[in-house]
Amino acid sequence: MECQFLGGTGEVTGSMHLLNTGRDEILLDCGMFQGRRKESNEKNRYFPVDPAKITNMVLSHAHIDHSGRIPVLTQAGFSGRIITTRPTQNALSYMLMDSGHIQESDAQYLNYKSLRTFLYQEEQKKKNQQLTNKEKSQVKRLLKKNPYDLNTDAIAKLQNQYGLDIIAPLYTQDQARQALTYIDGYPFNHEIPVGRDTTVKFYVAGHILGSAFSLFTVKDNGRVRKILYTGDIGRFDKPILKNPTLEFDEQDTKIDLMIMESTYGAREHGPVADLETSLKKVLLETHQRGGSLIIPSFAYGRTQELIYVFHKLYESGQVPQLPIYVDSPLASNLTRVFGEHPETYDRETHAAFLEKGLNPFYFDKIRFVQTVEESMNLTRDETPHVVISASGMCEAGRILHHLRYKIHNPKNTILIVGYMAQHTLGRRIEELGEQAAEANGSAVPEVKIFGKSYPLAARVEKIEGFSAHADKHELMRFVTQSNLDIDKIAIVHGEESQSNAFAADLREHGYDAFIPAPGDIVQF
Repeated sequence: MECQFLGGTGEVTGSMHLLNTGRDEILLDCGMFQGRRKESNEKNRYFPVDPAKITNMVLSHAHIDHSGRIPVLTQAGFSGRIITTRPTQNALSYMLMDSGHIQESDAQYLNYKSLRTFLYQEEQKKKNQQLTNKEKSQVKRLLKKNPYDLNTDAIAKLQNQYGLDIIAPLYTQDQARQALTYIDGYPFNHEIPVGRDTTVKFYVAGHILGSAFSLFTVKDNGRVRKILYTGDIGRFDKPILKNPTLEFDEQDTKIDLMIMESTYGAREHGPVADLETSLKKVLLETHQRGGSLIIPSFAYGRTQELIYVFHKLYESGQVPQLPIYVDSPLASNLTRVFGEHPETYDRETHAAFLEKGLNPFYFDKIRFVQTVEESMNLTRDETPHVVISASGMCEAGRILHHLRYKIHNPKNTILIVGYMAQHTLGRRIEELGEQAAEANGSAVPEVKIFGKSYPLAARVEKIEGFSAHADKHELMRFVTQSNLDIDKIAIVHGEESQSNAFAADLREHGYDAFIPAPGDIVQF
């Protein structure tokens, strides 16, 4: 019996591990790497094991850093089933399709920019031009069908004609749609066969809707082994969802190996109780400056929490009733998924909304933006408003366009409400915002969006309480206050500083904790 750590080790994206029982190979998560475009693209296209040899896959939750490479897996020879919870299966029907759309759209836009750069370089040449002025004008007219739609067929033809590199998407929407046929959703607290004499049982992890602790039971020659994969662990007493499980079934308490996340292994969040107060303060200050509030947010989980808190603030009359735009078709669809699973809500949500006949996620100031045209018009809207848009780490999606139109204006606020991984645009905005605040306006840093530099003059604020990840105290609470008896703990899904600090804390508490390197194999 062994486990190999293939992704999400020493970093917080690209989650992937392989459980080898000697009879079956079971993949745990299949996440997308996020960060520097070239580096992450290369890592996402490479699959570290033979997909054809994998019996089945178990998915902890729907976030793209855990699920985003499923279409790569299913296109590369995988013939098993993907086992997950029912809410996660429902969410994936939207998330993987959206990811395929983003992959295609980003590739199309980068190819368009490549051709525009080629034309610009041609215009700068004083001799040896490949194109006449007439030909350059003709090419420019071919690039777009209309102000909102690229002429992708013409762009591909022109790139081939002029010998330009063509960027292919990691996968397409059609390939994502095909991947969905491999996914099966199951209820919590039921044993599900995933291999020969191997089962998995899902327990509530509290991270996002449908997120699960995956507890494997492997029977081999009369011996029973238990492996617990935490996926991402949620916070305690957060709005909407139930707390992470602390009481496991009696037969599941003796754990031979726990694979545990450490995203915030050395950090402490602000109190959950301060979320409303903190959001109210940021919104009031932005409104007083006459600006807009721009919030990069994961479409699944974070967006719904923001809507929930805004709803409570607006209902109480504590803040100006600015229009709130959720500019993400994915977030709109996933908000409906949330509405379909009230069995996952905590008591507070039932008391605050459901028992009063209110929907937590819909009220009169919320607008769900659908079309590209609506989104582009919103980017140019200078009247004060709130925009919640994906992606959460500012690596793709409509948030990039809101940033490039709003980032230069000191009236506006960019609000960080979650973890920004290293080398992402979100992390750069967060860090430069901190530097600008320390400089007190004496220097305006710049950030690149779609290859162009923009001054970061907007105020950058951060509310850590919205994080869906347990902090160091909550991680330790899960380990020490649950009824689990754990033999070994593999620390994954964390930057080096976070994993090292949390592993040291665990050892001080008497646990056998280790940090695997990418590709490491542990036998047990």
